[in-house]
Parts: sequence; structure tokens; C-alpha cells
Amino acid sequence: MSISIKHLSHIYDYGTPNETVAIENINLEIEHGEFIGLIGHTGSGKSTLIQQLNGLLKPSKGTILVNGLNITEGLSNLDKTKKRSKSEQRKLAKERKRKLLEVRKKVGLVFQYPEYQLFEETIEKDIAFGPTNLGLGESEVKARVKEAMMLVGIDYDAYKDRSPFELSGGQKRRVAIAGVLAMRPEVLILDEPTAGLDPRGRDEILAQIKALHDKNKMTVIIVSHSMEDMAKIANRLIVMNKGKVVFDDSPHKVFKEIETLEKIGLAVPQISYLARALNEAGFHLSDEIITIEEAVEALKKQLPAIHPKAQNSKGGKASC
Repeated sequence: MSISIKHLSHIYDYGTPNETVAIENINLEIEHGEFIGLIGHTGSGKSTLIQQLNGLLKPSKGTILVNGLNITEGLSNLDKTKKRSKSEQRKLAKERKRKLLEVRKKVGLVFQYPEYQLFEETIEKDIAFGPTNLGLGESEVKARVKEAMMLVGIDYDAYKDRSPFELSGGQKRRVAIAGVLAMRPEVLILDEPTAGLDPRGRDEILAQIKALHDKNKMTVIIVSHSMEDMAKIANRLIVMNKGKVVFDDSPHKVFKEIETLEKIGLAVPQISYLARALNEAGFHLSDEIITIEEAVEALKKQLPAIHPKAQNSKGGKASC
């Protein structure tokens, strides 16, 4: 599933003294199967952007095409050239409702701290809520619940009748994500999915998301403040600042721009800072190193050259 975003803007409290431009003239093409990290400091427009992608927010201007389906037609409150009768407005509203129903089946959005939205008495009922609202039959709903729980690593028989409020923070997060996966989306959007979790819980959630992407080839968009996490799992980074896209490239290319990122209140992975410090000390490491694994491999290749004593007299590597 592809998403095309053209000249998208969103203004909160448009036409009032509190008018605020949240995003401005965003142009992006998102292809099927991409794993995208969306980063930026608080207030940069990330959450506003992702809520446009399945119609939770109406744009002030611009177009969003989801698999060629225009979900923003007739919604711009800045378009003063189109005057429509009430009957035309009703027709557009009906058509938009139909489009959004289709889009929300395909574009799943997991909010920050999604476990706060759990409300049913059992895990099975909570995950089944979305598919049931799609009008699916009981057997199909049950099959989707089982599938979604398996995808996030929760055993159906052991957990289906338990209350979601008895679970740990990481398990609650998985149940909330399963509720979205039960809709079988082709695009999964997650807003800070690891926020508030301990290191183990964070690693488990990220591993599950990565596995989902790799197995099902679904498009994944993650909003995150963790540069280390994005360096490890994202294939593409979109950096936002003051409602605009600043960078849109691979993590290796984006994290080379240390000075620019720091100016807009961001950082790069700690290993990138370490690589720069090592270069200042005489090493010759790539400025595209962004993970520990990459740094280790680069150092293995250079240590014998920098420290000749690490080799024995016959030119071989010294034993440790």
C-alpha cells in the first residue's frame, strides 16, 4: 500500500487569535513495505502528520492519496474557490465516510501509551473490539484475535480470559498493538511505542514490530525520540522541525548531519559521537557509523594498523 502526501498543511484554531501552524507544505511518498522512523522534537508536527494519514484530522490544505484513494477531497478549510451547495456537501460527507472506513481498515494507528485505551474485561474482548465493529462474523473475529495475539507473542489459550489490567506494562502495550493488528492493516503507524517501558520491555516491543514488518512486509511508521532505536531498525528517516520536513533519507545519511540535528534540538546515536571522538584520536572510521555492531567491525579492521604491536613478529595476529 502506497501513501502520497502533497502540499499538506494543518492549522489549529484556523481563523482565530490562537491560530497555530502545526505542519506546512509536507510532500512525501511512502512506498509499500518501508520501515520509516519519524523523528523531531516535541511540537515539530509528527503527531499531527500521522493523524492525517487515516483521517483522524482534517487537513487545512493539501492532498493525501492512499493507494490512489483521495481521502482529503473537499476538506480543505483554506480552499475558498469551491462553493458547494448543501446537497453537494452532504454527498461529499457520505463519500468521505465511506473512504475513511476503507482507509482505517488498511492504515492502523497506535497512539502513545495505547494501554490507557484498554477497557474490556478480557484480553480477547479488547482485541476483538475493532474487528467486531467491521461487521465481521464471530468465527472470523476469533480467528483474527488469535492471529493478532500470536503476532505480538501472547499465547491465546493462556491469556484470552485474563483481564488486560493484570498485565505488565510491556504486555499491555502488546495487547493494544494486537487490537490494531486484528484489523489486518497494511500500514502500521505507532506513536512512541516504547515510551515509559523499561529497557527489556522496550527491546521486546521493538523486536516484535521488526518481526511483524519482516514477516508480513507491511509498511511501518514509528514516531520516536530514540536515535539508537531508529538507527537499529529503520530503513528511512524523516526528520521534522517546526512543521516541515528537514531530512528524508537513510539513517546513515541523516545521522551524518550532526550539527544541523543539534541545532533543531535533536542528537545522533551515542556511537556516532564516539566514532567522531575516535577519529579525532587518530582512527579513520566512517562518518556513517550509527550502531555498535558497525563500530566494532570498523575497529577490528583498523586496530592492527594503528597498533602494530598487536601483531607478532611473523606478521600474524598476536594471541590474547
